Amino acid sequence: MNFGARKRRTAAATKAAGLDGILITHLPDVRYLCGFTGSNAALAMAGGTAVLFTDGRYTAQAKAEAVGTRVVIANKPVVAAACEWLVEKSVKRCGFDALHTTVAALESMHKAVPTKVRRGMFVASEPVVARLREVKDVDEISKIRKTASLGGQLFDGMLEYLRPGLKEMEVAAELEYRARLAGAEAMSFETIVASGERSALPHGRASLAKLPKRGFVTMDFGVVLDGYMSDMTRTVHLGRAVNGEQDVYHAVLEAQVAAVAAVAPGVTAGEVDEAARSVLRRAGLDTFFTHSTGHGVGLEIHEGPRLAAKQTQPLKAGMVITIEPGVYIPGRFGLRIEDMVLVTPAGGEVLTPSVKAWIEL
Repeated sequence: MNFGARKRRTAAATKAAGLDGILITHLPDVRYLCGFTGSNAALAMAGGTAVLFTDGRYTAQAKAEAVGTRVVIANKPVVAAACEWLVEKSVKRCGFDALHTTVAALESMHKAVPTKVRRGMFVASEPVVARLREVKDVDEISKIRKTASLGGQLFDGMLEYLRPGLKEMEVAAELEYRARLAGAEAMSFETIVASGERSALPHGRASLAKLPKRGFVTMDFGVVLDGYMSDMTRTVHLGRAVNGEQDVYHAVLEAQVAAVAAVAPGVTAGEVDEAARSVLRRAGLDTFFTHSTGHGVGLEIHEGPRLAAKQTQPLKAGMVITIEPGVYIPGRFGLRIEDMVLVTPAGGEVLTPSVKAWIEL
């Protein structure tokens, strides 16, 4: 990981925003800039210099992980120590991420600096580091490929396990157990397993409900490898399909494939969303597609860009996004198909290896 280049880009973006310093407290941003993975940290940057502040629990870890970054083991709250350093560096306008900074945290930042410099010092800015994180570098893409590959392998292995009568929680537990055995550090989020009528819940977390003899089973899950996350959804059908279930599935699949085909540098997030939504509109199913088409993935499961209606942000080569249209008909069934897609100079490359065709078990 080229942490030096990342810090230089952050310093340039900070300067371009009219700031002479920045305080970074969101832990994924800290990790992105210096490699530190501890649970208590602040990274302060000014004048081309970056300093990581953490506490005594992480003395050895910080020095091992934050290579190329000065480490300070603070004997006070890390944010207070970082603010004092920024004052020492004569920072007058310090940016902070308003999206992840609470009112209480901002108050503590104000209290940490002298009254005479407090006014106007802290400036709420757009999430500078989060914007940089949207475009992945070569090392990040390599890591994400591995997480996506593992997710696909896990799904493929679960096909032989699924059967009517299993509790949704049993399915989730088995999937997570296999993920751990395969080397996953954690799951990206709480595993979703929704079956039968519950499949109409877009975020139907695994419950005590039993898989039906006949009906859909949706599994939405992700794994973490070396800090980077995957995200995929597949829906299978137990028993023989009836009442247009297979037609709805193919409409969602067509929408998903259309959105993937729309991915290219310069195309807006809203245009990709519309590529999926228009297919479902023609099929008379768009009112049952109740969420956005996708989002970025990396050190966090939800990053920018957001692929939704009227989103004007253009895609860039190096972004890793999800494409996940779905249809959810209350009281009947629902389904979703989701891939991770890398934006390349030539278009969209699907990273999720598992088959998307109709599966009837």
